[in-house]
Amino acid sequence: MKQRNFHKLFGLLGLMVTLAASHAGFAQENAMQAMGKANAKVAKAASRKNRWDGPLDGPKLLTKKRVVFIAGDMASGVTGNVYKGAREAATLGGWELLTIDCRGACYKGEPVINQALGMKADGIILAGVDASTQAKGLAKAQEAKIPVVGWHSITKPGPVDGLFTNVGSNPREVAQLAALYGVTEANSKMGLVIFTDSSTPYLAAKSAAMIEIIKQCETCRLLSVEELPIAEASLKMQQSVDDIVKRQGSKWTHVLAVNDVYFDLLDKPAVAALIAANKLKGISAGEGSVTAYQRVHSNGVQIGTVPEPGNMHGWQVIDELNRAFAGVAPSGYTPAVHLATDQNIAFDGGSKNTFDPDNDYRNQYKRYWTP
Repeated sequence: MKQRNFHKLFGLLGLMVTLAASHAGFAQENAMQAMGKANAKVAKAASRKNRWDGPLDGPKLLTKKRVVFIAGDMASGVTGNVYKGAREAATLGGWELLTIDCRGACYKGEPVINQALGMKADGIILAGVDASTQAKGLAKAQEAKIPVVGWHSITKPGPVDGLFTNVGSNPREVAQLAALYGVTEANSKMGLVIFTDSSTPYLAAKSAAMIEIIKQCETCRLLSVEELPIAEASLKMQQSVDDIVKRQGSKWTHVLAVNDVYFDLLDKPAVAALIAANKLKGISAGEGSVTAYQRVHSNGVQIGTVPEPGNMHGWQVIDELNRAFAGVAPSGYTPAVHLATDQNIAFDGGSKNTFDPDNDYRNQYKRYWTP
């Protein structure tokens, strides 16, 4: 990230942290202290992720377990990466990893967890599926003493009723970082449109966090929040963009989105032609898809993304399940959020158009898994 942008971002983050501290009842903390915390947060988000900050010990990897991986939609690149990582890790214990791909329809009919229980699972991974829609299935799994580990199944990492734990980034932190980076690149002057999908609490939390940040920027104008469900976005994006351009014209300068898929659609020739004159800049609050990385590399409309370390998360969900099998507590590990821009995208898997931290996570898990 350019040094001048860091200075702008530090100033803005200092303002945000000061405001947050005041609202939280910590008014005694002065602006200098708040600025120091903000500087540390931003430096960590943009820095290389080449140091392991995860668990250092845990139970040995048990053997011969049958695990069912329930995917909200395997067409999602990051969900696919979580599966690949889980498969890599599970092989070390001779685990059988079976899959159920809901293709976006996990919420229809009876809880999909019931199907996994019918497959005689020892454990279940709920990947990209809203846990609240699976309450009855989770209750049955709990009654049968079958542990369920989520990946982005609730709006925050950690354990919750029905889930041994939930793996993933905090959506509010991800969205706040995306919004702050957008404000910085705009030099605090922007006409912003947010593309969101409120069909899941996870995505809704992202857009809410973005709006909070933008409202605290006096020179930023939030033009509109476009409710465009991902499942319908390919059919509605062109009309939505056409309407925005007609209403806002050159006032529209920036885009924030809760997922990279919206930028895939903005790249479509018919849509790109509508916004060519606006010279938009955009940032996504996840997930760090291959196409998102390609756009950031090429300095296109998308100038940044806050990606998920999907493959590493796959290793973590296996570690968490193994802890459940062994009767110990979850690891409590939540990787720090990462900001990928044209300044740092060559590192941590970026050369392969993915976020795969250079922190040796595979060997770190193997170190205490194997006798």
